[in-house]
Amino acid sequence: MGTAESTKRKQKSANPSTAQRESNSCTSMADHKDNIDDFKVQTAKHPNVGTTPLRPHSEHSKDRASKRLSSDSNGTSEGGMGSSTPVEVTALEESFRRFAIHGDTRATGKDLHGKNWSKLCKDCGVIDGKNVTLTDVDIVFSKVKKKSCRTITFDEFKVALGELARKKYKEKTGEDAEAEVFKLIEGKTPVIAGVTKAVASPTVSRLTDTTKFTGSHKERFDNTGRGKGKAGRVDIVDTSGYVSGYKHRGSYEKKVTKPTEAKPM
Repeated sequence: MGTAESTKRKQKSANPSTAQRESNSCTSMADHKDNIDDFKVQTAKHPNVGTTPLRPHSEHSKDRASKRLSSDSNGTSEGGMGSSTPVEVTALEESFRRFAIHGDTRATGKDLHGKNWSKLCKDCGVIDGKNVTLTDVDIVFSKVKKKSCRTITFDEFKVALGELARKKYKEKTGEDAEAEVFKLIEGKTPVIAGVTKAVASPTVSRLTDTTKFTGSHKERFDNTGRGKGKAGRVDIVDTSGYVSGYKHRGSYEKKVTKPTEAKPM
């Protein structure tokens, strides 16, 4: 009797948890069914919802950033107000950029400092030494640049060329003179100077010509001017056993090691 009562008690204690699990499963199934019904209603209202999955917000932001970068590289705006083709760079502006970055790895090509401005005028033939001198070039540069800047922009560069053009071509009008100066600069690149050649002077040649050496220095070189190495610096003692005037050195070893001829039988 005691065993049967204990078994009934265990079953009663286990029944509440089983009933709770069954009620939870029924609730979850009902919720799942409601979700399916809601999805069917949305699908009926919007037929394309199932075929086109929704994209997260991060992907939309990436697309906008890539679109902005592509539009900036092509010279257009995101709204489509700009041109679909990149901005064309003129030959004059291309030469300006080449001289602007000359000798400066950090230069962007948008600004030109005074040193490269003077080089541009010199390499392109703007400076002639008569109507336009290096002093005129420096004065015009200081005139067109802003007070707080050490460089000039492309627009200021064209203004400076106009000032020099009126000095260089006094017999022509302002527009014609500017056109002539622009032709001198268009398509030009900085001129790179070659390696400096050594100047041959009597003093240097006397110090480098081995035929004019005397004393112990003369013994360090042969007749062709090539160094003898250690033999020209150190007195090497001859320990071979031969006297200094003997001319047949090494002939005895050849005689001893000479193979004997076989005599005919």
